[in-house]
Amino acid sequence: MTDTTYTDAQRATFDAVLDTIVPPDAARGLPGAGEIGIALQLERDEPALTPLIAKATAELDALARERGAPEFAALAADAREDALRAHAETDASGFLPGLLFQVYTRYYVDPRVIGALGMEARPPFPKGYDIAPSDFDSLLAPVRAGPKRYREV
Repeated sequence: MTDTTYTDAQRATFDAVLDTIVPPDAARGLPGAGEIGIALQLERDEPALTPLIAKATAELDALARERGAPEFAALAADAREDALRAHAETDASGFLPGLLFQVYTRYYVDPRVIGALGMEARPPFPKGYDIAPSDFDSLLAPVRAGPKRYREV
């Protein structure tokens, strides 16, 4: 069994779509969304999206052929953006809006991206972050003085 359910052509198109959504920025050291393995993450974590992604990549490749390129990945960056917008305008499945959410939530937690943005790539704990001192007892006093908002079972 292979580690992917996509063909090589589908993978190339999908990675090109991801890099169109979040392109690499060499000057800032930011990888593109296609470079950091989001396609594999979606395959592993969201298998229900696989048929939708396969359908969309086929449609994008067909659109690229209509525009004179052998496949979507062969289009220039600005032509890919135009093709992706054109696909989104006619696609009733909601491929692009759903994909945008998945891409952004996965891209901005990648350690390479966090590091390139100048932040320390680490979880918030055990080091933690500084929190301004507060008098939690006085803040909770009105809640504790009020009636129970739950039922004993």
